[in-house]
Amino acid sequence: MSKITNFFSEVGSEMRKTSWPKSKELTKYTFVVVVTVILFALYFLVVDLGISEALRWFLEL
Repeated sequence: MSKITNFFSEVGSEMRKTSWPKSKELTKYTFVVVVTVILFALYFLVVDLGISEALRWFLEL
């Protein structure tokens, strides 16, 4: 039981050392993540549509 207690004590100690982002930084990082996810989704949408059309064209030959 002391190992578990020691583990959580060390976790708490490390969490107090953590540098948390300020509100402005957090907003900026969130915006960057959302834009990146949207761009990747659009990229994979175009690739998927392209591969689907290529397969349809190939199978119709």
